[in-house]
Amino acid sequence: MTAVQVPGTPVISDGRLVSTSPATGDEAGSVPVATAGEVDRAVARARTAGQWWAGLGFTCRRTRLLRWRALLAQRVEELAELIHVEGGKPVGDAVVEVLTAIEHIDWAARNARRVLGPRRVRSRLILAEFSGHLEYQPHGVVGVIGPWNYPVFTPVGSAAYALAAGNAVVLKPSEYTPVVGQWLVDTFAEVVPEQQVFTAVHGLGDVGAALCRSGVDKVAFTGSTATARRVMAACAESLTPVLLEAGGKDAMIVDADADLDAAAEACVWGALTNAGQTCIGIERVYAVAAVHDAFVDKVVARAERLTVGADGADLGPITMPSQLDVIRRHIDEAVAAGGRAVLGGPAAVQPPYVHPTVLVDVPDSASAIREETFGPTVTITRVADADEAVRRANALPYGLGGSVFGRRDAVAIARRLRSGMASVNSALTFAGMSTLPFGGVGDSGFGRIHGEDGLREFGRAKSVTRRRARSLLPAMTFERTPTDVARIVKVTKALYGRR
Repeated sequence: MTAVQVPGTPVISDGRLVSTSPATGDEAGSVPVATAGEVDRAVARARTAGQWWAGLGFTCRRTRLLRWRALLAQRVEELAELIHVEGGKPVGDAVVEVLTAIEHIDWAARNARRVLGPRRVRSRLILAEFSGHLEYQPHGVVGVIGPWNYPVFTPVGSAAYALAAGNAVVLKPSEYTPVVGQWLVDTFAEVVPEQQVFTAVHGLGDVGAALCRSGVDKVAFTGSTATARRVMAACAESLTPVLLEAGGKDAMIVDADADLDAAAEACVWGALTNAGQTCIGIERVYAVAAVHDAFVDKVVARAERLTVGADGADLGPITMPSQLDVIRRHIDEAVAAGGRAVLGGPAAVQPPYVHPTVLVDVPDSASAIREETFGPTVTITRVADADEAVRRANALPYGLGGSVFGRRDAVAIARRLRSGMASVNSALTFAGMSTLPFGGVGDSGFGRIHGEDGLREFGRAKSVTRRRARSLLPAMTFERTPTDVARIVKVTKALYGRR
């Protein structure tokens, strides 16, 4: 066992990154720290492995990915326990996380050929003598920088789609959950032992920066907005394309005709699951005045029943110790600005835990409204109607997900949210739906994982035209004559000149 001052804080000792439980401080495991040179060599090995992997074709890659999916399903309890020990997440939540990751592996493997494989594209009359063909070729090596809050679901959401598209993957797990990341890599090697197609490099932020500068062909990052900007800046040095899933401050809107029991249940889950450490977590609620008070009462009644602790509780510890200061500051500032804690409050912060906190009457200028809290807190704001709710929900630069509860206008309201995703009469459900793209706008990043768009993120569109007949309108040649030009003008007016 390795002693640390603050449980959960990663420690580097003798060239190894030692990971500890945020609840107990017990060692969860250790992994070797990579130097910049070792990162470069890992990417070089991945490039060779990726050529072999791409050469297998869709069918053989599908077979191997489905074997990995089966292995994860067979060992779900083992992985869930490791997530719990290293990150503090309740085992039940960890099981759900692994399940969603397995579903994404399955979908990516089964649909990669259909989405990315070569296909004929219809040509137009102006180039009728050519046929068009389209395919998506792998980038080569994709660097995946993963987060600690969902150390399986989130990196797998990029890695599985990148692998299905024919890329090799080098994963840099969070320094708070490196053992889980290494477990994923090791189990993949069990089903694909021939080449190091999926590997990991470990360390602090400097290792992530080295991965960005290592010559990878694309980087998929999940983390805070501030770090996303640094990742993008590092990748810009070599014009390496990036996919960024950054922070969020997701809102729920509760309309006057909402099912309040269902809305309260979803709010408590969406705001407090994983102790609020969820990028798509519900941090703000805008409830129409006619239902506001009743909704608040129902949320408090559910949230106050939740248990907090290391084992068997509904909410586990805050994984990253420094986040406790952010959560404490947001609660303190909200109360000082005139907000009321109808559940929890400043005393709810009891390191390494934070108890559920529900805040009302918080002004829009407060950090609890404007900044990502990443803890088990939620603000509930009274609004006159859905129009005001949409306006205030869209007032921040974030735009990841959101939720709307109502009957008549709920879908229309959801479409008006400035976000990449929205759930109607539920919360967070878009994350588990493998057929839908996942990602945000604004300060929440850009690019998509999951679904068909997610597969295409990890392939380069390759267009091919093939001549199949003599040109009737020889336009792209120095052999064209004035007569040809006159004919081109005539055809242009005939085809496109009518209003």
